[in-house]
Amino acid sequence: MMSGCKASLPGLLVSLAILAGDPTTWNFESDAAGKLPAGWTADKTRQGPGSEWQVVEDATAPAGKRVLAQVSSAGENPQFNLCVVNDSKIADLDLSVRLKAHSGKLDQGGGLVWRYQDAQNYYIARWNPLEDNFRVYKVVSGKRSQMDTAKVKADPQSWHAIRVVHVARSLRCYLDGKLLLEAGDDEFSKPGKVGLWTKSDAVTHFDDLVLRAAEAKDVEDL
Repeated sequence: MMSGCKASLPGLLVSLAILAGDPTTWNFESDAAGKLPAGWTADKTRQGPGSEWQVVEDATAPAGKRVLAQVSSAGENPQFNLCVVNDSKIADLDLSVRLKAHSGKLDQGGGLVWRYQDAQNYYIARWNPLEDNFRVYKVVSGKRSQMDTAKVKADPQSWHAIRVVHVARSLRCYLDGKLLLEAGDDEFSKPGKVGLWTKSDAVTHFDDLVLRAAEAKDVEDL
């Protein structure tokens, strides 16, 4: 569920709020523990076990007690775990989330997806504490291609913030407020959904997802 200035709006009103430039926030405090949040869908790129998403309790969460988590450690290495907001079609956006890497032997951490057309086509910005890096990719027909990368050292047991600003083909990605990644790409120019991503066995907690529409000046002013 959503909170803040646009709490509990139905899908159509959420879409109108986003188009108007008002921020829409999901912090999961009103969603039932052990289930997917209302209005969200779990999916995966490549088939296999895993990609199990549910609201869980986390006393360390930055926005209340509840978070959205990918809870399965069964995912195989090539699999991408996805959870997207059904009523969130938008192209030019300013999107952010807080996340904490809980566990994972093959992979850890995770990040944001946007301009999501389906489970095989979308953009990703993700942080991986096992690899000490922050990267932005595009996934086209299920194949992931890297667009930029940065080396980072960040405590996996602490909460961190990922932010993406994408207008037309200009893309900038931030980790904990620092601009680390830049790219230009127009593979996906049409509006798409937004959501969350982990890989293989990464169990990760997410909170405080914030979405607003962006304009050219938002990129120019950064």
